Amino acid sequence: MHLNSIHLQTDKYPTSDYYPFNLPIFQQTASLTFEKPVTFFVGENGTGKSTLLEAITHACDIHIWRSPEGLRHNRNPYEKAMRYFVQVDWANGSVPGSYISSETFRYFTFAVDEWAASDESQLNYFGGRSLVTQSHGQSLMSYFSSRYQIPGLYLIDEPETALSPTSQLLLLDLLQEMSSNGHAQFIIATHSPILISCNDALIYSFDNIPVRNISYTDTSHYKIYRELFSEEQ
Repeated sequence: MHLNSIHLQTDKYPTSDYYPFNLPIFQQTASLTFEKPVTFFVGENGTGKSTLLEAITHACDIHIWRSPEGLRHNRNPYEKAMRYFVQVDWANGSVPGSYISSETFRYFTFAVDEWAASDESQLNYFGGRSLVTQSHGQSLMSYFSSRYQIPGLYLIDEPETALSPTSQLLLLDLLQEMSSNGHAQFIIATHSPILISCNDALIYSFDNIPVRNISYTDTSHYKIYRELFSEEQ
């Protein structure tokens, strides 16, 4: 384990009127502990999973690749401020890692291609092929398969959006393999019932206030798919 826990400094929030500080889940959740090598954040859209995942990433000094933001209508000045109120508790000091989402991965692939334009050997760190020339799902799996061999803390936001069910099973196998050898820790926000079936994983439900740990069979993902397949039979 690299990251033991995080603590939300609720008494220092700058506002209670703007997202994300106006969400009861962030006002009433004091801390989260990471007792397993693989942790999942699950819950409905808009519950704060991705927002907290990004905030943890920044608090751990892990870079997020993204394009410059343009002008926006009714910009929320506090939208990205949660990072300043997340305190991280490392097991043995900070470690390197990465953050990946379907949205930000596109910009990362182009950055890798720019590196490879002057030094083709850079591609050896990402499966040996240009990530840009592969499909979205293929390039993600190339990245996962190469990067996660390196010890560190890995945060992933909804990887299933670009992965077929078969690729999700491959990622599931990779998570179980890399976490079992003790050098990789994962925190993943997801809606995938395939991924959250990971052996011995910790599942935090954002559908509960405060956030709480639940079992796989208690997740809405499992219940919805079980009911769907039962009806079809």
